[in-house]
Amino acid sequence: MTEFFTPGEDNPDAAIAAIGDELGLFDDWLDRYEFIIELGRKLPPYPAKWQDEAHRVQGCQSQVWLAAQQEGEKLYFTGASDAAIVSGLVALVLRVYSGRTRTEILNTPAKFLHDLGLIGALSTNRGNGVAAMVERIQQIAQHTA
Repeated sequence: MTEFFTPGEDNPDAAIAAIGDELGLFDDWLDRYEFIIELGRKLPPYPAKWQDEAHRVQGCQSQVWLAAQQEGEKLYFTGASDAAIVSGLVALVLRVYSGRTRTEILNTPAKFLHDLGLIGALSTNRGNGVAAMVERIQQIAQHTA
């Protein structure tokens, strides 16, 4: 399961709080963007065999792929993008949602993206794309038994 993301925090709220604290360390969005890009570089390698239409997230300006695997009660995700900043956004989203139960995923709306200032700081297309990632994750959680 090494290609799937395992978060360091115990629950989505703790992950969101930690991300907020980390973003708060930087004075401006250029520095925050660099931090986000660096997060993307630390993602587990995404298997090339999953870079296909079945795993592609619709609604993203860049190419974005997501895959899921269930282990017990938890869903684990992995993802990748062909754009550096979007890879970082994938990493942020996975930190919140990967390794969580279906209930945790479905009870964590994308509102945190607004609360952290990410949606306002991104272009409209990138903002829509990151929201599409969350929507895809929640759809997977909804349809996983």
